[in-house]
This record gives sequence, structure tokens and C-alpha cells, in this order.
Amino acid sequence: MTPIFAHGSLRLYLLSLLAERPRHGYELIQALSDRFGGTYSPSAGTIYPRLAKLEEEGLVTKTAGDRKTVYEITDAGRAELAARADDLANIESEVTDSVRRLADEVRTGVTEAMKSLRADLASAARQKPPEPTKSSADARPTGEANLALKEADMVLNEFRQQVRADLRTQAYRSTMPSDTVSELRRQLDAVRASIRSSLTR
Repeated sequence: MTPIFAHGSLRLYLLSLLAERPRHGYELIQALSDRFGGTYSPSAGTIYPRLAKLEEEGLVTKTAGDRKTVYEITDAGRAELAARADDLANIESEVTDSVRRLADEVRTGVTEAMKSLRADLASAARQKPPEPTKSSADARPTGEANLALKEADMVLNEFRQQVRADLRTQAYRSTMPSDTVSELRRQLDAVRASIRSSLTR
């Protein structure tokens, strides 16, 4: 999900970031990406025109260094922030909601993937073991297969608990990348395919 700033909201958010400390353009882009958990990363073409406008309005100043131009909020800019404190609080609330929704989506994806893996393992455990032959004399006994199923189930539970703990940490830090859900699903699908392949050998 990509958060969309309402008219004037990005301008205000840039001021709030500069109120924390002076920054150059790339630092502002990175700070916005971090605040939105990677779900929103503005382009230079989005940021610099707004910085130029803020400078024209006397809300920020810029200092050209050797290789980077650093922007700093002015007293007028701080007054603007103070006057629009409620608006800024609403933006911060939307950021938090966006990250939490993404975390919930990841949790749902993990739960569904775990159920699917368990179903595959349980189905394999219920299959009739092959008759002992020269080619299958080393096949696993049913008891050993059931034990392996229980161990696999424990591993899946541990994995899900670890992911949930990581998500809680990431949600509060707002550093979750935007492609987390799709990448997690891709990796879990690959693991599932590998398990299914080994079970049908």
C-alpha cells in the first residue's frame, strides 16, 4: 500500500523532518521512506520543487556545500508547524495505520502458508507406506514418518512465532519494506514446492 499525501500534507511533513535537524534532499527522501515503512518513497522530482517553494515562502533556507545542498527550517517554518500541529498529528496517525495494515497482511500470508504446508505434510503422513522392495527397503516406517510430521509442525510453529515477533518490532519502527508480503509469499511457495517434491520421491 502506498500512502498518498493530501494537498499540502507532504509540504508540512517535510517541514517536520527539517524541524528535527537540517537535511539534504536525499536524506529527506530516505527519512520519508523510513517513516512509511518503505511503502512510500518520493522521487527527487517530488521533493525538490516543494523545497524550492518552501524556500520562496521563507520557511526554509538552504546552504550549498561541496557536493550537497543542506536545507534548514526557519523560525517562520517552525511557526507554520505550530499552527498546523493538528494536521501533522493526523498525518502521523495515517503513517502508523499504513504500517499496521501491512503487518496484518504479512501475518495473514504467513498463517495461510503454514496451514498449506501442514496439510501437505499431514497428507504425506497418511499415505500408505510402500511395500518393502529392493528399491524401497530403506523407506521410512509409518512411526518415523509421524514423528517427522510432528517435528515439522513444531518448526512451522516456531517460524510463525518468530515472524510475528519481528513484525511487532518492525511495525513500531516503521522500517518494513513495501515488497515484504510478496517476497515472503514467494519464499514460502518455494519452500512448499521443495517439501512437496521431497515427499513424492
